[in-house]
Amino acid sequence: MALYDRNYTSDIGFEAERSENALVGFVKQTYKFFAASLFFGTIGAYIAMPFAPILAGGAMFGIFILEIALLFGLIFLKDKPIVNLILLFSFTFVTGVALVPLLANVLSLPAGVSIVAQALLGTTIVFGIMSLYAIKTKSDLSNWGKILFLALIGIIVASLINLAAAYFFGFGNAGLISVVISGIATIIFSMYIAYDTQNIIRGRYDSPIMAAISLYLDVYGLFVHLLNILGYVNKD
Repeated sequence: MALYDRNYTSDIGFEAERSENALVGFVKQTYKFFAASLFFGTIGAYIAMPFAPILAGGAMFGIFILEIALLFGLIFLKDKPIVNLILLFSFTFVTGVALVPLLANVLSLPAGVSIVAQALLGTTIVFGIMSLYAIKTKSDLSNWGKILFLALIGIIVASLINLAAAYFFGFGNAGLISVVISGIATIIFSMYIAYDTQNIIRGRYDSPIMAAISLYLDVYGLFVHLLNILGYVNKD
């Protein structure tokens, strides 16, 4: 998750060098890539849905390795035209595939479709609120970087420990603990949306590709954890 280690500081001189038109163009391009990333992620989930049993049966480790490889490839080749877009959309497509086991599990519930719709609506509302906050606030959110990154690492470690406890020791409360972890994660990713949005509109990214993938991962993480919470609450 090195991508999330983004502790930007105010750089008035750098920001002043960007013309307003150039910055507006950068923001527009970022959000075009972001929207396209959401599209490819959705397509990935849709195409892979019939293969949910295979993915849930052990193929996820390979998917995870592929995600990491594509992400690091994107980071290192972000300035290579065409190649960077192929890597961006390949990565987001694979993240959609990775979402399939959770989606299939939720959709198997009596109110599955409604739960997914609620998670989508909740993600959209939070995205809108936090984006508006980032645009309107006079506060500099760059000091959130280290705190959010450390919190994210903590969530990842806690999730891995919880999974290991459930798998190796049959820990009975793993589902409940997972929901608690997801509750904290929704707060972290919500704050990341505001943090990254302000970084984007203030020109603190040097690449619209990296700006788009950062925002995509924020929204993706928020949706996944909202879906996990709603699925657990409505499972009975």
